[in-house]
Amino acid sequence: MTTTDLLADVCELAEPAASDSVDGIAPRVVARPASTQETSALLRACHEQDLAVVVRGHGSKLAWGRPPERLDVLLDTTRMDELVEHSRGDLVATAGAGMPLARLQERLGQGRHQLVVDDLVGGTLGGSTLGGAVATNLAGPRRMWVGSTSDVVIGVRFVRADGTVAKAGGKVVKNVAGYDLSKLLTGSFGTLAVLTEVTVRLHPVPQASLWVGLTTPADHLAGVVAGLVSSQLVPHAVEVHVVPDQDPVVVALVTGTPDGAAARAEALAAGLGEQAWVADEAPSWWGRLPTTGEAEEPRPLLLRATARLSGIPQLVGELSRHGASLTGSAGAGVLHASLPGTTAPEAAAAAVEAVRRTSTALGGSTVVLDAAPGTKRTLDSWGPVPALDLMRRVKAEFDPGRILAPGRFVGGL
Repeated sequence: MTTTDLLADVCELAEPAASDSVDGIAPRVVARPASTQETSALLRACHEQDLAVVVRGHGSKLAWGRPPERLDVLLDTTRMDELVEHSRGDLVATAGAGMPLARLQERLGQGRHQLVVDDLVGGTLGGSTLGGAVATNLAGPRRMWVGSTSDVVIGVRFVRADGTVAKAGGKVVKNVAGYDLSKLLTGSFGTLAVLTEVTVRLHPVPQASLWVGLTTPADHLAGVVAGLVSSQLVPHAVEVHVVPDQDPVVVALVTGTPDGAAARAEALAAGLGEQAWVADEAPSWWGRLPTTGEAEEPRPLLLRATARLSGIPQLVGELSRHGASLTGSAGAGVLHASLPGTTAPEAAAAAVEAVRRTSTALGGSTVVLDAAPGTKRTLDSWGPVPALDLMRRVKAEFDPGRILAPGRFVGGL
């Protein structure tokens, strides 16, 4: 009996296409549940038959992490895309995990609200879904303002590997009862459970947004960044952007009322010097991963490197020394950098090792999010993980049969 026959009565199924492969591993079938109940029935059947499952939204980050050890069912969440609730008075919303971030922002914007999560993959394959953003803990420029995705998620409904439906958190921000499973699942790359609904806290859409920028010599970067991050004018984001053989560009975001934002932006610009500029639109690179194209082949080497705020200029220098393009939050200590996919595996490995050594010394870490298959096989994607034994015990509790994305996460989880 085929996998399709086993799951035929559970939910909508489709034959896999080439685009359904996960980092080169093809599934036997694509399953498209439309609800938590269908997801539960699907996972129960997969658990009973020991079928390995990888979850996908739009697939924009499907190659992130390691290739799965095995793959039988690709679980597509895009039919679970409803805005379940938008509580305008409480600044809280609940949506299906398959809801595209762009559409969610559009719906929330009708009430002058926003989810402060930047979609770093933009238009790639339709952009990120809400579930995909949570699964990878996606965070961009405005992380400096409200924190990462894990900080705005206040509740989740999820299905465990054996089909058990559970929920964590709630629909109020001040929710302190029990373990915070919402944060545990955020950033777990779909290895612990399948998210079906997510509840998030919202923020009002500002009346005005302005960007203040400056191109600065690399040896002046530390002073410029420190001045912006500590400024009493309180920018909501401070980003640095570097491409090979060019001076860094630093841009800060200021929001508020039209008059207030304009006054603060002009004051920030004045403090940066006469070469600074103020714009009412973000630069084209703002809130985007530093890759050169949506369909670039071979895939670029994509890194996420972190450091304490004072160490960001040094980390920028190390990445630049290896010819990386980078964009990231100098105000939150998180950089995304890329090297061309044509970079030789030996050179890529040397760059990752050097950057990881620098970021570790600066109180951070370096993760390889993606790379061409030949390069990825030669790299340690995650680096040293002090809590790996604890993470393995958590995996064993949530998914003892190892059917959810086996091998994709830290330490082969």
